[in-house]
Amino acid sequence: MCYDRYVSICKPLHYGTLLGSRACAHMAAAAWASAFLNALMLTANTFSLPLCHGNALGQFFCEIPQILKLSCSKSYLREHWVLVVTVSSSLCCFVFIVFSYVQIFRVILRIPSEQGRHKAFSTCLPHLAVVSLFLSTAVFAHLKSPSMSSPSLDLALSVLYSVVPPALNPLIYSLRNQELKAAVWTLMTGCFQEH
Repeated sequence: MCYDRYVSICKPLHYGTLLGSRACAHMAAAAWASAFLNALMLTANTFSLPLCHGNALGQFFCEIPQILKLSCSKSYLREHWVLVVTVSSSLCCFVFIVFSYVQIFRVILRIPSEQGRHKAFSTCLPHLAVVSLFLSTAVFAHLKSPSMSSPSLDLALSVLYSVVPPALNPLIYSLRNQELKAAVWTLMTGCFQEH
């Protein structure tokens, strides 16, 4: 998505050649392969743990930090290994997104017309909002200190980063639609006037 925005704004005349069906297939295959490799390593690590604190989790799905709490062995090394693998794979994507958006914003700020700048920003900002929301909640959920951990906080954080961004994704992207924007504005002003 970020590369699509980058090519459409920074290299619009080359859009068809840079983002042909072959390039899209290669990018999708690379994303699926890296996600599969990451999931495979995390799953292999999780299945190799000896569990002695039962197998009941206070979560709506199994997350690795919660499974590590059930382990008999001191799992600090495993936690750090999981953290290193996840952060390193995520860091590559994050650096690519930041680099792309720096280039995009440099090009947008050079657009002479204010209407053109507004249109370009409105194309990029929904994607940036969704990615920022997901990354900030996921980072906080997984990198918070163990002293802050409680079952209710862990559950709230996992819901926050796994349910809220996908639920808000269609809303954020559809706010470019003027009719929907007017309907949401009317709904919000109506709610505030009642209270």
